[in-house]
Amino acid sequence: MENIYQLTQQGFQNLKDELERLKDVDRKRNLEALKEAREQGDLSENADYDAARDEQARIEERIKEIETILKNYEIIKEDTSNKVNIGKTVVLKVADLEATTYTIVGSLEADPLNGKISNESPIGKGIIGYKKGQTISIKTETGHDIKVEIVDVKK
Repeated sequence: MENIYQLTQQGFQNLKDELERLKDVDRKRNLEALKEAREQGDLSENADYDAARDEQARIEERIKEIETILKNYEIIKEDTSNKVNIGKTVVLKVADLEATTYTIVGSLEADPLNGKISNESPIGKGIIGYKKGQTISIKTETGHDIKVEIVDVKK
């Protein structure tokens, strides 16, 4: 059974754009690099050729990965409730730290340094279904309990 990848509309568009770039730009640039490296002669000790082959493998693997995702995805439906859910933006206050804004996304789009946390992460999983003003105790991956206050829930 294939995984169903949960994507925001923006995440879906980003993957489509990346796939297009990989096929139309990166792949062509890589083929040109391979051609130039082959023209240098002996391929057995040709670092440029080896690098271009490695890049080709990386590009083709990523194309395959994105195509698999785009065959097995669902767009996260807009949730109009006032509860935390995937696709919502929340303001969280963790322990004594300053309140921070995060968007709850599917695991493929998670990027904590840019304010996107996965619905499968301990905090993401722990706050889903709760409302503004509630404080939840969440066990982290390291086994510590932390208090997370939901300061606000936005669309």
